[in-house]
Amino acid sequence: MSTNGTIDRPATHDPMKQVPTMTPPVSDTPAPETSGAPESRQNRNREMQLIQEALARAHMHDRLQEAESERPAARLAAARRMQRRAERASLRARRALAIAVMQ
Repeated sequence: MSTNGTIDRPATHDPMKQVPTMTPPVSDTPAPETSGAPESRQNRNREMQLIQEALARAHMHDRLQEAESERPAARLAAARRMQRRAERASLRARRALAIAVMQ
């Protein structure tokens, strides 16, 4: 697998460490003069968009890690609830048996 990554899946989430060739070209044809936006401004807007995408990707990664770390705790809590429920059912069955034997 290539370590360079792609535009959709960069090798790193940090925009400052991404390979400069990964940034898509502004356009193959020159921008019309009527746009009023110089080339540097367009590049800055694209860089800002890439930063936002990288932040969103990092946020999603953090949320996924958080969810993964909470799963064992949730399983343990569910197991404890089921154990208490089973213990209560066992006590009810014992009482019912004791009452049936005494009659």
